[in-house]
Amino acid sequence: MVRPVGAFIFDLDGTLIDSKLDLVNSVNAMLCKIGRPELPVDTVASYIGHGAPRLVASALGPVATDVECKQALKVFLTHYGKHNLDQTRPYPGVAEALEALVNLPMAVLTNKPLNMSIEILEGLGLSRYFRGIYGGDSFERKKPHPDGANTILGELGGTPENSAMIGDSDVDIQTARNAGMIAVGVNYGFGQHDRRANPADLYVDSLNELIAMTKKP
Repeated sequence: MVRPVGAFIFDLDGTLIDSKLDLVNSVNAMLCKIGRPELPVDTVASYIGHGAPRLVASALGPVATDVECKQALKVFLTHYGKHNLDQTRPYPGVAEALEALVNLPMAVLTNKPLNMSIEILEGLGLSRYFRGIYGGDSFERKKPHPDGANTILGELGGTPENSAMIGDSDVDIQTARNAGMIAVGVNYGFGQHDRRANPADLYVDSLNELIAMTKKP
């Protein structure tokens, strides 16, 4: 049983939204444009979670030069910027849970670029639930470094021991641990998560289960 939670920080991709196919399609569109073969959906999905530069670098492989990675990143971002809401949708129960939790301080911390994160959340009607939205370019160091989470908690007025980080990947659980927060993993999503190496304090099938976490036992 975890202690009552007074503030929430959410991951975006694989936690609030199912953006898998739009991300994969944009990576493969980039690969096609530069003359590379497309990659399987699950292969590309396994690279998601560390930010766009690393996603592109992983798709290109270790032989790619820095110049090639930078050029490919521009191609990817241009395509994804035009197609990031083609098939992306909130996971079931997300809007209902956020509506129920709306009086609590909540924020989004993702390694996705900030402008795209805001655009997607606004397009899906979810941005209004959050007191802050922060991307991979909002802080000097990305998740799982705790700088972002610690700064956000300060702005939300929350303390680590009474706040939760919710995500679908090892990156999110490690972020929670590094910031001293309660770690909540979702039983869906597409992030890479080794539950033995990085176990969460609690796993949920739906964000609706977070409502019970706000109440004293």
